[in-house]
Amino acid sequence: MRYEYLSNVVFVTSVVVYALAMFAHAAEWAAARSVGTVAEPERELASVGARGEAVYDTVDAPRTRAVPRSTAPAEPATAASSQRVEQFGRMGVALTVFGLALSVGGVLLRGLAAGRAPWGNMFEFTTLAMVFIVAVYLVMVWRSGLRWLGLPVTLLAAVGNGLAVTVFYVAVAPLVPALHSVWFLIHIVAAAISGAAYNVGGLLSILYLLKKRAEDRGTVKGYLALLPTSRRVDLLAYRFHAFAFPLWTFTVAAGSIWAEYAWGRYWGWDPKETWALVTWVIYACYLHARSTAGWRGSKAAGIAIVGLASFWFNFVGINLLVSGLHSYAGV
Repeated sequence: MRYEYLSNVVFVTSVVVYALAMFAHAAEWAAARSVGTVAEPERELASVGARGEAVYDTVDAPRTRAVPRSTAPAEPATAASSQRVEQFGRMGVALTVFGLALSVGGVLLRGLAAGRAPWGNMFEFTTLAMVFIVAVYLVMVWRSGLRWLGLPVTLLAAVGNGLAVTVFYVAVAPLVPALHSVWFLIHIVAAAISGAAYNVGGLLSILYLLKKRAEDRGTVKGYLALLPTSRRVDLLAYRFHAFAFPLWTFTVAAGSIWAEYAWGRYWGWDPKETWALVTWVIYACYLHARSTAGWRGSKAAGIAIVGLASFWFNFVGINLLVSGLHSYAGV
């Protein structure tokens, strides 16, 4: 059997597995509907006393703690619901690990079929990007207990690989001359890693808005009650974006160097180059907003979501709708 055929089978299987993981996490969210919250004052280190003791001040933002809706002792039904939440969550993570293993296998088989690094077109880049996104998520699950991000991540992975094997698929073919450069490896890998961080950060920004809205209304319940405070989610989103932005800057710079090698100029306002710059500006505005008191929180999260939409339009929309020097990367 040819490597290309095996790669396609593995990718299709990964879509099914990611979809099953998504359903498991959806069931986890549904099973958590009997969970409510109580507000606790969140305390953080404010100063140090004269003898070195830590002095804590209570800040305005409450910290929510998941508790049963009733203040009475937990009933068997409540305990069973909590157990179902845990079971579905672990099932979702296990399926996600299996889906990642399949995706990595598909990428490797595609590389063996092509006899080169397998990221020379939209199909190959999409599957590689999904590998990085899911891998980042699973690392965070292992290190920081980020399992509550499982539903949006598995949804994105299922849709991403699904589009790759249906809409973006192209048969294995030799690279065009413009891609024969070491910058092919550097530019694409940097774009995939920064794109993974942007996607995780964007998903966190969406969850932040949902959590913040519920906190403001005093209606934090269901699965939102199991998430950290909105401020914690916002901080996690910022860290992912702060990691991705310098790498995206390097991606744009590496692309310019590659363009000089391939086409004899560093910058030519090609549609994809232009939109990469637009995406860079949007995320620069996000980081600036984070440092400006009046634009922190919901406004900054909104900019991050706009940046994510710009990133995906640059990757998908430009390739499908606009002709340019990057058309070789289309479907």
